[in-house]
Amino acid sequence: MTVLVLVAAVLTLLLGGAGAASAHAGLSGSDPADGSVLKTEPQHVTLTFTESVSFSDDSLRVLSPANERVNPRPAQHADGKENTARVELSGKLPQGTYTVAWRVVSADGHPISGAFVFSIGRPSETAAVVTTGSPDDTAVGRLYGVLRHVAYSGLALLVGAATFVLVCWPTAGATRPVRRLLTVGWVALTASTVALLLLRGPYETAGSVTSAFDLTQLGRAVTTRSGGALMARLVLLAVAAVLLRRWARRFDRADDGAQPPELGARVRQVGALLAVALAVTWAFAEHAAAGIQVVLAMPVAVLHLLAMGVWLGGLITLLLLLRRRGPAGQGIPASAIARFSRLAFRAVAVLVGTGVYQSWRQVGSWEALSTTSYGRTLVVKVAVVVLVLWVASYSRRWTARLVHEASPARKAVRVRAAERARVAQTVGAPTAPAGQDRDTAADAPAGDGPSEKAAPPASEADTYRRGLRRMVTVEAVLGVVVLVITTMLTGTQPSRAADEKAAAASAEDSGVKVLTVPFDMGTAHHQGTVQITLAPGRVGENTVEAVVFTGDGGLASVPELRLTLTQEELGIGPLDAKLKNQKGYWAAYDLRLPMPGEWTLNITIRTTDIDQVTVRETVRITPVTR
Repeated sequence: MTVLVLVAAVLTLLLGGAGAASAHAGLSGSDPADGSVLKTEPQHVTLTFTESVSFSDDSLRVLSPANERVNPRPAQHADGKENTARVELSGKLPQGTYTVAWRVVSADGHPISGAFVFSIGRPSETAAVVTTGSPDDTAVGRLYGVLRHVAYSGLALLVGAATFVLVCWPTAGATRPVRRLLTVGWVALTASTVALLLLRGPYETAGSVTSAFDLTQLGRAVTTRSGGALMARLVLLAVAAVLLRRWARRFDRADDGAQPPELGARVRQVGALLAVALAVTWAFAEHAAAGIQVVLAMPVAVLHLLAMGVWLGGLITLLLLLRRRGPAGQGIPASAIARFSRLAFRAVAVLVGTGVYQSWRQVGSWEALSTTSYGRTLVVKVAVVVLVLWVASYSRRWTARLVHEASPARKAVRVRAAERARVAQTVGAPTAPAGQDRDTAADAPAGDGPSEKAAPPASEADTYRRGLRRMVTVEAVLGVVVLVITTMLTGTQPSRAADEKAAAASAEDSGVKVLTVPFDMGTAHHQGTVQITLAPGRVGENTVEAVVFTGDGGLASVPELRLTLTQEELGIGPLDAKLKNQKGYWAAYDLRLPMPGEWTLNITIRTTDIDQVTVRETVRITPVTR
């Protein structure tokens, strides 16, 4: 029932979700626009993104048709707006097609890149070639992704093992497996954080692995949001190392058979604050730091990370302790297992609850679950989590049986059964003297007579431990799978951002209207097509280009080409586009359209002094978007 309620909550929020986009910025517009043809050279190029972005000196490049860079200075934010990037261009620019290549870092720490073109005067036959592809599809990007997996794993081990010692069984702090687990978690998290900090510069700028030791790049990386979070994490890990060493010494002093020291409320508070601070270094520089409801998303992300560490790291700690036996054959007590079972249940509840919110925030619709990479990965994660909850129910059953077996009432039953089993059965022997305690037989050596048959209860407890160990193993393996998927999600563009980026791209693409209209004058060699390009295809000033093609697809030179536009519904027009011959094509750069809606184009093509034809086509002009 719990699983069904949680899944229903996830689906309800996903169905009802709506709103603006979130993390992983996307390009929402540019000036000049993609594919536009300008009459005069622009003074600068401006890019606008859906979220705030940061960039390096080489983040924005404008390349001429000859593949030469024409922006002498690095990019800056336009008018102080954090979601813009602007570069100034050289004074004299020749006619032709220019390519704008960009690579910036979104607020959640992930690089995004792209390219578009614009033309001055007229499009040229040549244009700069820019390599396209995923920003993470590089050697540095792949290595950076692996190190992020290692960092998450280290956090889980460190937080989970420490929580088990502080909350469930303080004696575990004196055991070798738990100490090794704490050491492995700290080393993995520290080493991966150092490597991530070194690779941060090349990761943002698409540099090589060898440039990781470039001090200039490293200095710049430290000043960014992500670099600052990594530096703060290293400081916290240094504090954690000092505290872990101090607590280890306290346990070492108790190794001579003395009872391990009690870990008071102050120690638990310090451990909790340190764990929260470590989790904040992730939330501060990833998806929670950008998009909608950042104030709420940050603490939710912290809780999600901590719950993951308590549950998964605690599972691995429990598994190691279940496989361990002390010198006297004693393992982890059932009471400690019961405490962790209750703690793990609460951690999983927090995981699911915070996961519901994060799913709604990053996905936002049913359709995105199947149409985006983030949505499909999230579906797989939800399926694995449901499987984990099913396996965990069996673990709780084995725990309940083990706790019941170790309860005082159950122990009393076993003692009474053992006492009855030790009463001597005599035939013809004298009765014990009055006043002699019949229980003196209980002082006989453990190996004498039928008392050996009191062992079944102990073997029953061992059976419960073996069953619990198997279930915990399966649960831990599935937990590792969930951790891997979670790390993949943190590096994947959220569905909301992908939807907005697609919408922005669609709006940008739909702005340029390209119409191909056939014409036929009824005589040989006087037929073909005329291609009309209207950009941006919105209310206001537009650029019109017209090219005439012969019937076999070749370019045709005509002595006259006229274009008028009429808004018949509102009675506007005809408006003469005043096309001028540009030696190969016809163009106008100042056609103003006052109203949106469906406009009728009347195109007159004259091929000779006496042969001409007028053809009609319609085009929808869109309103200006803000």
